[in-house]
Amino acid sequence: MTRTRIAERVGQDQFLAHTLHRDFRHVPGAFSPRELRALITFDDLNEILARHRLQPPRLRLAKDGETLPLGRYAEPVTTRRATVWHRVHPADLHEHLADGASLVLDQIDHLHAPVGDLAAELEGWLRNSVQVNAYAAWTATEGFGTHWDDHDVMVVQVEGAKRWRIFGPTRRVPLHRDVAEPEPPPTEPLAELVMQPGDLLYLPRGWWHAVTADQGTHSLHLTCGITPPHTGARLLTWLAEQLLATDAFRLDLPVHADPDTQAQALAVLAKEVAAAMADPSLIDRYAAAQDAADLGRMRPSLPHLREVPADPALRVRLTTGRGRLTAVTVDGEALVRLRGAGQEVDAAPAARPLLEALLEPGWHRLGDLAATCGVSVPDAAALVTELVTAQLAAVDGTPR
Repeated sequence: MTRTRIAERVGQDQFLAHTLHRDFRHVPGAFSPRELRALITFDDLNEILARHRLQPPRLRLAKDGETLPLGRYAEPVTTRRATVWHRVHPADLHEHLADGASLVLDQIDHLHAPVGDLAAELEGWLRNSVQVNAYAAWTATEGFGTHWDDHDVMVVQVEGAKRWRIFGPTRRVPLHRDVAEPEPPPTEPLAELVMQPGDLLYLPRGWWHAVTADQGTHSLHLTCGITPPHTGARLLTWLAEQLLATDAFRLDLPVHADPDTQAQALAVLAKEVAAAMADPSLIDRYAAAQDAADLGRMRPSLPHLREVPADPALRVRLTTGRGRLTAVTVDGEALVRLRGAGQEVDAAPAARPLLEALLEPGWHRLGDLAATCGVSVPDAAALVTELVTAQLAAVDGTPR
């Protein structure tokens, strides 16, 4: 894909300040035909379906808000090792799709590298996990009816066209596990648009919408689900773990004591929580911790088992789009620390340009990385070896 970032396509800082979590945004022609072909095609989808044993709910057919039974288009196959998988019958699959079903493939970002790159780019910008699902439809029959999602979505129309009716929210920022259901949507949409190839659409969570391929052509689109949302509830859950460092939060609650004693205990806890919440850096620290814990997308580096060879043509990439680079002091020594994928690696400050380059999405040649900070290729390979060992990076098996 071109190096034009998603952020630039939707308005970058303007999007973050005025649209994210607040309003929908439609960007016609955000992707060129060449970019769409590089992202995914129906041939790519056919290849994925042919070469992977995909079981429901990861692969499913939906029609009129219902999931079709797997037995209608696949049959169980028992292997020599007594495992069972379901072999799709293309003819039956075609028939159900022609009869109004929609095909859904979850987590296609883990099955197709260009889509994984798109997800990693979004993760690096929005600082949140992203799961990409593919949706293909051929008829005006709605696969899911009018519904809302419990996460924000970024939609890319890849092939064909699809009509979106957007009704807006009836409950502010609803969650998957919530205390109440949203009220039904209004009868008339607040916006109606037809997504053409290359169009991009952003919808906040909780916004009712209905989608149909009623334009007389097939449709293939990707939905990037930005999940789970960063909420006050998640912040408090994380903060509770941090507060275990204080005695007050490790003590047993006085559940058998008199009301005055219980009130005193609550006052102590409230004081500790209030002090923690008064820290203006709390949200940044929480976000950094979430980024560091995100495991990203697993990728081995075979055949390189212990050391990355000092080959300038070897390609390197991070396994997470949410890596964070900070300056730290360890035993009086100034270092830079890369955190991500549940790990952290410290390096000399001279390595900062190399690590900053790796934070950019995609593959990077080892020779280019070495040149960014003026070190030898063997020294760059040694640092990359540390990153690979920490599962923070991966390298190509064959230099290109």
